[in-house]
Amino acid sequence: MRFEKESDIRRELKAIEFFCGTYNLDYKKLGEWDIDFSLHKFNKNRSGKLVGYAEVKGRNKNIADAYPLPLAIRKIHSLTEKTKDPIIIWACYDGIIYAKLKKLNGVIKQGGRKPRKHSVNDIELMAYYNEQTDLNIIYYD
Repeated sequence: MRFEKESDIRRELKAIEFFCGTYNLDYKKLGEWDIDFSLHKFNKNRSGKLVGYAEVKGRNKNIADAYPLPLAIRKIHSLTEKTKDPIIIWACYDGIIYAKLKKLNGVIKQGGRKPRKHSVNDIELMAYYNEQTDLNIIYYD
């Protein structure tokens, strides 16, 4: 069962559009049970080259209060199965925090959120990332 609300989808799109606009990239939304986006770089002939994949995680906090940053181990597994360097983006109220997944160091422990009816992934193995040099921050205008 999917629990995403319209506000979650809007936050995700705002974050990926902001990220791609910053780096002159384009994105393509992938399947419902896949990684969120593929990332593409377009040349002057508008032929796009795949440059990576990105997962956007909502963080209902401001950047200053966002740490530690959570990411489910199952998402890490899905991201690392892709052939290009995966990017993880946490979409906060006031901007985004992002990094190449392979550069991050985190702590793994049981975690998640308060269990919801019909959900199988609310309590699971999670990675938690504290502030570190490979995390990048961009504030919204």
